[in-house]
Amino acid sequence: MISTGIIRTAVGIIGNVISFGLFLSPMPTFHTIVKKRAVEDFSPVPYLATLLNCMLWVVYGVPFVHPNSVLVLTINGIGFFIEALYIITFFIFAPRRLRLKILGILGAELLFVGVVLGGVLGGARTHDKRTQIVGILCVIFGTAMYASPLSVMKLVIQTKSVKYMPFFLSLVSFLNGLCWTAYSLLRFDLYILIPNGLGALLAAVQLILYMTYYSTTPKDDSKNNVELPKVTPTSTSDSLTAVTVEN
Repeated sequence: MISTGIIRTAVGIIGNVISFGLFLSPMPTFHTIVKKRAVEDFSPVPYLATLLNCMLWVVYGVPFVHPNSVLVLTINGIGFFIEALYIITFFIFAPRRLRLKILGILGAELLFVGVVLGGVLGGARTHDKRTQIVGILCVIFGTAMYASPLSVMKLVIQTKSVKYMPFFLSLVSFLNGLCWTAYSLLRFDLYILIPNGLGALLAAVQLILYMTYYSTTPKDDSKNNVELPKVTPTSTSDSLTAVTVEN
């Protein structure tokens, strides 16, 4: 008989694969940006939010915060590198005013993560306490990251066009959130359940919007440009971790 632990491990591995795919999903968007040498109506906010989320989960996964979390460091380290490349590309082709906004947000994020790391090391003496503090922050900012597509969903409703909310990304985001929600329920983990449950719900709404407004999207707007990476890194009390965001 297959144990719950084995099933949970299998679900976690699937979640890791999907999460890595989500990190790579905005590549067609940035191919378009480089080709046109302009960011058009694409927003840097989802990438900045994902970058912050990855940094927090890297802090969560270091041995002096949450031991035996190698996969937290690896997948979120990779995610940090990929998101940094996206932001650099966005910065190069953005207008001056938007560049200043990106620099301001990025500086605030780096300062925040530095304060969190210093505060946890100086104020929390046990692994459990450090895990709790950083884990709560990861849930808060992971949830905020999942909420970042709300502006694009509003744009879809206003323009009756799904140009900036492609079907594939919404579908994979839904499957990713659903996978990690199931994972968290197999051995209850609130840190995983909250952001991924919300992510699955928002992705489901995006799928509904896509089906609703697909027929009203002009043909020249129907290109599959990927805009929103929704990846929320998730972690567990053991060594298995992934990113759901997450987008």
